[in-house]
Amino acid sequence: MAKSMCDGKVGALYLKIISIILFLFGLSMAVGGVYLAYLGGSWYYLLAGIALVVISIQLFKKNPQSFKLFILLYILTVIWTSWEAGLRFWAWVPRLGVLTVLMLLVALCVPVVNSKARKSLYVGWSLVSILIFAIAMGIAFVPHNVTPVTEAVPQTPLVPADKSLTTAGDMKDGDWGVYGRDSNATRFSPLTQINPSNVDQLKKAWVYRTGALTPEGTVNVRGAETTPLKVGNAVYLCSATNDMMRLDPATGKEVWRYHSGIEWKNVRFAATCRGVDYYVSKTIPENQSCHTRIIESTINDGRWRLIAVDAETGQLCKDFGQNGQADLLEGMGRAVAGMVAEASPPPIINGVIVTNQEVLDGQRRDAPSGVIRGYSAENGQLLWAWDVKRPDRTGLPPKGETYSRGTPNSWAVMTGDDKLGLVYVPTGNAAVDYYSALRSPEENAVSSAVVALDVNTGKPRWVFQTVHKDVWDYDIGSQATLFDMPDGQGNTIPALIIPTKRGQLFVLDRRTGKPLSKVEEKPAPTYNEIKDDVRTATQPWSVDMPRMGFPDLTEKKMWGLTPLDQLYCRIKFRQARYDGEFTNPTLRQPWIEYPGNNGGIDWGSLSYNPQTGILISNWNSVPMYNQLLSRKEGDALGLKAFDDPTWKPGGGGAEGPGAQVGAPYAISVKAFDNGFTGVLCNEPPYGMITAINMHTKKVLWQKPLGTARANGPFGLPTGMPFEFGVPSNGGSISTASGLTFIAAATDNLIRAIDVNTGKTVWSDVLPAGGQATPMTYEYNGKQYLIIMAGGHHFMGTPQGDYVVAYALPDAK
Repeated sequence: MAKSMCDGKVGALYLKIISIILFLFGLSMAVGGVYLAYLGGSWYYLLAGIALVVISIQLFKKNPQSFKLFILLYILTVIWTSWEAGLRFWAWVPRLGVLTVLMLLVALCVPVVNSKARKSLYVGWSLVSILIFAIAMGIAFVPHNVTPVTEAVPQTPLVPADKSLTTAGDMKDGDWGVYGRDSNATRFSPLTQINPSNVDQLKKAWVYRTGALTPEGTVNVRGAETTPLKVGNAVYLCSATNDMMRLDPATGKEVWRYHSGIEWKNVRFAATCRGVDYYVSKTIPENQSCHTRIIESTINDGRWRLIAVDAETGQLCKDFGQNGQADLLEGMGRAVAGMVAEASPPPIINGVIVTNQEVLDGQRRDAPSGVIRGYSAENGQLLWAWDVKRPDRTGLPPKGETYSRGTPNSWAVMTGDDKLGLVYVPTGNAAVDYYSALRSPEENAVSSAVVALDVNTGKPRWVFQTVHKDVWDYDIGSQATLFDMPDGQGNTIPALIIPTKRGQLFVLDRRTGKPLSKVEEKPAPTYNEIKDDVRTATQPWSVDMPRMGFPDLTEKKMWGLTPLDQLYCRIKFRQARYDGEFTNPTLRQPWIEYPGNNGGIDWGSLSYNPQTGILISNWNSVPMYNQLLSRKEGDALGLKAFDDPTWKPGGGGAEGPGAQVGAPYAISVKAFDNGFTGVLCNEPPYGMITAINMHTKKVLWQKPLGTARANGPFGLPTGMPFEFGVPSNGGSISTASGLTFIAAATDNLIRAIDVNTGKTVWSDVLPAGGQATPMTYEYNGKQYLIIMAGGHHFMGTPQGDYVVAYALPDAK
């Protein structure tokens, strides 16, 4: 077949085409290679490019030695790849993938170049090329970057049950009563009906659709990220536009629906609604309206509300706030739709609803306040407010004033401790995000920290900071999880663990905020181009807990699908400033932020099995490519704050460029990727999941999370089931049967992982992106698994309004 292809005029034409392809490919590598070498990078691309140009010319001239020269180049490239990439499989793909295809194409030219060449020469090398490609494809199906189970899987808790200081209340085993399943936010269920031996039999039990689908043309609006609740004989949830629903747990049939009145035309950002609260009144007797109630905080569509409805009927609780609604805009001042909202369910601790809010990043120094407020769960009245810059005030600001603007906001789910009377608030950084010189000492002291507030007074009890003077948007997006820690002397310490976008896990005494895992202040990069924005000399590192992250980037770990886009990413790497983690913001050139501002670990947080002491967390490996912009450059780009009447799409937002009005600099924030193909510039995997044995504080197993089936260059799905490791948003849950369930990844799959082995034992394709945390419950003797498939615009997954429930088939 090869000989017939290359005979006569067809062969001559084929030879010219391959020669031209080689010439153009080699010329591109040589030109880019010159620039990379000039920047101090690898010389391979220059030398290999020159070699390909020479080979292409000799091939065009029908020089019999041309093919041998190509084989020599291929062998030298294999040697170079071995030296630079070692045995990392994905590192070999851009270096040798295209070159292997070219070797096959050139081999087929041999009969045209040399009619006397032995048939075994070109047929043999053609078969070698095909064999290499086939082997590589086979290896791609084998997961890489896997840490297998390295020690015995614990089957006992960290502390004996009789010494536990952490209680989850009187929740029934079959319920999921709060966002994190229990008041400790463990995301752990004691159910065992679905287990590793039968999970592969899971089937869809029912599908419910909320009806809140993002309309075409809507800008920067995420889909719902809801984790439903199940209490007694009801499932409760919210839609992306804050409608609240009660469903039948067995069928998914809607029992009642509260219509929030929010319309898409008034939604400008963050239609997520991660969940609702269930509350049992201490003042209203049983069998009376609103003895049990469902409470939610809403997005801001021009109104921003705390709403309470009767759990049995869905009717507003008239004695809560003003006719069932408390006004969260009161005292906030200017806070236009989309600029501020509350997507996370506020915790209720000892009858106090504690609210926080997401304030849109990168907009203006005088952004809406990050004030934390406490409201009565009985009547919706404001009890206290913690205003960082006004600690003396505990209520509404005086008439004509507002809560302090631009202070650190908290948008993640908070955790409460009823025994200690504390709420643990994960904070972000004060506005603006990438320039700190305008922030007050009070703001710097509590930014990117865990702050423990007294739920009776709103006063801080303690603060633990995870980043000093944060200019990297390393706000804490994760919820703290409460658990018991042994003190080494037979006693128990009430602890919490807080994951961070840096991939650091900090374990703290939740009474005092003192670290229970060793924390060191390590030197931070010293280069600082912005002289008036003085950085701190050190940053905190949790040194005896595993880090959810890879080592610092290097040029050798730049990636692409071909040598050309890998070369492009190498050039981008060399053009940017990168001093490792905490590389300081730069104005004259881009800087690389790694981990990126989506983590590490983001709002999905972690799951923790208190029966075994095993912790599970997914995390990302996605660098960002940022650059400060002068005010003149920002104005030239048309950057406006989101609440500016002249703002328009592309003129600043939560992702991408930000105006940072009131600061000397605007900001450009983007993923470190190939702008043409959309493929990230760092080597895969981009998403991982890790199990940690808290008895030893060591990794139990680790593996990539997510396949390439719904991902690919130019945004096109490849359909390939390679366990590539893709970005994720959302979290895991764990069960007493030894299973972890998680969706989150951009492959649109929900999967079950056997915690004892780390192996995926079941998966199913969701009708939309599963960027949410699932939950599980029991009803009438049957265990169900539920996931919200709402999609996510920034993650690029399909939008949807689906709530999907799974269960084992009924016994015949």
